[in-house]
Amino acid sequence: MMAAESGHQSRAPIAEAMQAYARDGALAFHTPGHKQGKGAHMLLRRLITEEGLREEVSLMEELDDLHEPTMCIREAQELAAELYGADASYFMINGTTGAIHAMLMASLQPGDTVLIPRNAHRSILGGLILCGAVPVFIQPEYASELGIAMGITPAAVRRAIRENPSAKALVAVYPTYYGVAADLQTIAAIVHAHHMLVLVDEAHGAHLRFSDALPKQALDCGADMVAQSTHKLLGSLTQTSMLHVRAGRVNQERVRVAVSLLQSTSPNYLLLASLDIARLQMAAEGKILVGRAVRLAEELRQEINAVEGLWCFGQEYMNTPGSAALDVTKLTVQVCGLGLNGAEAEHILRHRYGIQCELADAYNVLFILSMADTEKETEALYAALQTLAAKHRTDAKDRVIISLPEVPPLCILPRKASFSASKPVGLMASEGCVAAEAVMFYPPGIPVIYPGEKITADILAYVQTMQRIGLKVVGPQDASLRTIRVIEAKIR
Repeated sequence: MMAAESGHQSRAPIAEAMQAYARDGALAFHTPGHKQGKGAHMLLRRLITEEGLREEVSLMEELDDLHEPTMCIREAQELAAELYGADASYFMINGTTGAIHAMLMASLQPGDTVLIPRNAHRSILGGLILCGAVPVFIQPEYASELGIAMGITPAAVRRAIRENPSAKALVAVYPTYYGVAADLQTIAAIVHAHHMLVLVDEAHGAHLRFSDALPKQALDCGADMVAQSTHKLLGSLTQTSMLHVRAGRVNQERVRVAVSLLQSTSPNYLLLASLDIARLQMAAEGKILVGRAVRLAEELRQEINAVEGLWCFGQEYMNTPGSAALDVTKLTVQVCGLGLNGAEAEHILRHRYGIQCELADAYNVLFILSMADTEKETEALYAALQTLAAKHRTDAKDRVIISLPEVPPLCILPRKASFSASKPVGLMASEGCVAAEAVMFYPPGIPVIYPGEKITADILAYVQTMQRIGLKVVGPQDASLRTIRVIEAKIR
């Protein structure tokens, strides 16, 4: 029996405690300064309801302590752990970035080797700088026809372990931003056989638990720790996530300490309550709501594929290297057949038809269907895509050929590079230098180069291609990327 069928899953302990404090009517001589809304500016009053402002307090006795929870927060976290099948769950108020940082800090020590897929999110870099670990990158599979990176393969993991037998952990991205899930169950078995931890960035998988038509969630594939973005695909507020832990291989005291170290001592209870309520909603209606999103996505995928010039890949691309299963609620629509790149299609859809996609890349625009969507939204999206195909087709251009650059040599650790003296040089003059900053295109926020890596000709060619397409550069001090900061000292 899933925990969702348990009667106590219908409670929201944090929200209940906040309501009770507001009803109690104690005169506030405590933070926050708006004093339960009495001093709030009218713009803030419009932004947050009167009731929300009355309940926006913290650190009162009955509201518990995020760092040492014994009451409502502890109960809410235990309910989340029960629902997701974890041995412990932690509410995170600084996003999945914070959850990933805590996961790495709890698992690794300075100098430990960790295996990481090259298409990992930039938050991994922050974790490496914090914990001082040594990254060894694994190149994911690349689907040239789709123009996107897929997952890593068991064979690549075996090879990485063979070459780095002292590694302490593997980080997995599951599923990818595009919804592609690697064979995590096999990978986890390989990693555990070598006494290593399996740490999973499941930012885009908080909904997987609630439909058999979706890939298994990472915990059910053998993961030891999982960072989930509850806000991305479920109903909590932006910036809220959960960190799920499986007992056995993980030192749970280190997890508790890392989570406490990296979170605010003044947590916003509106954020905490939203996590509590999102869990409640999934316990009560998760299968129905996620099931609807799956059905609508599959129907829309078929309709899109009937439009000349558009293509939305599906299950036919699974069971290939790096691609074991697909989250079908991610709709990756290729627009090359219209003579457009993804950035051009995104601009047209947003500014002419009022449709905002999740991301655009060289070939595609990505749309997410969540438990909030209905036929009304999918019909509007389909109509806009039909019109895009009919009215905005351009003369065929030579398709930009995209391939992932080879992983460059790591000359010094990211942590050391981040603290080293650096200087700006012209981008095209930087070949052979050691990068002092990360460069990525956002979304999806995957670093092209990490601090401490040598800048290669392949990297520079890839960056130029992404800039020509019009994708947004994130990371470098010079956002135009005419210059890049490099390490001043010569690295032998």
